[in-house]
Amino acid sequence: MPAAQNPIKAKLAAGDMQIGAFLDLASPIVAEIAGSAGFDWCLIDAEHGPSDTALIRDQLVALAAVGCPAAVRVPVGEPWVLKRALDVGAQTVLVPMVDTAQQAAVAARAVRYPPEGNRGLAAGVVRASGYGAMADYMHTANDQICLMVQAESRAAVDNIDAIAATPGVDCIFVGPSDLAADMGYLGNPGAPEVRDAIKHVMARTQAAGKAAAMFCVEPAQLAAYRDMGATLIAVASDIGMLGAGLRDRAAEARKRLS
Repeated sequence: MPAAQNPIKAKLAAGDMQIGAFLDLASPIVAEIAGSAGFDWCLIDAEHGPSDTALIRDQLVALAAVGCPAAVRVPVGEPWVLKRALDVGAQTVLVPMVDTAQQAAVAARAVRYPPEGNRGLAAGVVRASGYGAMADYMHTANDQICLMVQAESRAAVDNIDAIAATPGVDCIFVGPSDLAADMGYLGNPGAPEVRDAIKHVMARTQAAGKAAAMFCVEPAQLAAYRDMGATLIAVASDIGMLGAGLRDRAAEARKRLS
């Protein structure tokens, strides 16, 4: 039995629009709710959320149960970190703070088995292979791995051609908040200079034949990023939605009871 097809990677290759949500609460219950809410994918954020490997696995199980494709953002692009995320079942991984083609190449090799990469061989005992049930997993897994790297610094913008041209990189994911901060616009990702940098990254990514992705929770801005070329957009986060909903409800209740 081969590795399962990765729907996120297939849709990226086809140029289909995909909307998704970031999961920072590290909760399988929240993952199950978000996964059945109508998104094309959900991303388990282990960079800023408290998810460890066991919690990543539990959330992957919850998302699989409701048929929602999953991605995992690792905290850092170290090979051992990527290996653990893949072994518990992630097929799509997002690596933050990739500033150079060299960093992108390290990640690209870490997520693939030899000879294309150097991912450690333990297919017989990991969830990714059904704990050995997929006899052909080692020989077919590489084709279904989707590697997204985040461009979120001036260095990444300067090096975008080399990063996007790195073999094994499927998608460049713009991190607008960190990019804005690195460019001197802390808290203002809508600054014209930042928007120009984002537009440049997306244009060069498309020129390299790779997919472009974006984080945007402002509905009014979605069409603009689509028009720039983003075909994978994170449009919500669990903490953002929960926090906003609770604050709105508390304010409304106090107003009506005052």
